[in-house]
Amino acid sequence: MEQAMNTLPFRFRDAMLAALPSGALHWPDERLLVVSDLHFGKSARLSAVGGAALPPYETRDTLLRLEADLEATGAERVICLGDSFDTAQVEGELPEADRVWIARLQAGRSWVWIEGNHDPGPVALGGAHLAELRIGGLLFRHIATHGAEGEVSGHYHPKARLKLRGRTLSRPCFLFDAVRLILPAYGAYTGGLRSDSAALCALMAGDARAILTGPRPVAIPMPR
Repeated sequence: MEQAMNTLPFRFRDAMLAALPSGALHWPDERLLVVSDLHFGKSARLSAVGGAALPPYETRDTLLRLEADLEATGAERVICLGDSFDTAQVEGELPEADRVWIARLQAGRSWVWIEGNHDPGPVALGGAHLAELRIGGLLFRHIATHGAEGEVSGHYHPKARLKLRGRTLSRPCFLFDAVRLILPAYGAYTGGLRSDSAALCALMAGDARAILTGPRPVAIPMPR
């Protein structure tokens, strides 16, 4: 059953979409929820290579938010926009309880895993595994491509930084202009790339907008 939640509706191409506080994208007309860069297993991968120690619960934190978004939106279709796992090897090492949780979320839903640069798509799990997917006028893929039209992607983990009442605020954000929409990373502890980076400024048009995630999503001009 759909539940009330704070969202920010916006039009992209021919679609009426909604940005969720969590960083998920909802397309109500298609009963579709889109998330990007889950990076399941990030803490395990960093621990294995002697990197920064992170709490070992990021997969469960991410699944909790995903479950809540699915319940709130009533979505019947899900697209994961790549880098669902931090590495291809982590997929096979996911705890059984987490694999069962993912299977439970998939039950009764159409589920698509888009290939990312960190993983080729979690082929051991249910669902379809595609390089990209077009629905109507929108094209879903992992990494933005110059010259694309109606493209929805992830990969960059965009964040917006701005000053508010003397304080510097940084939040994950959506970025969109007339031809391209880039989602923030959905996974816990994923970090991000500032919207004023050279890579993002080169991709996005001068009139691009940012939608800040948080308790109540807010749209602002893309900070440059």
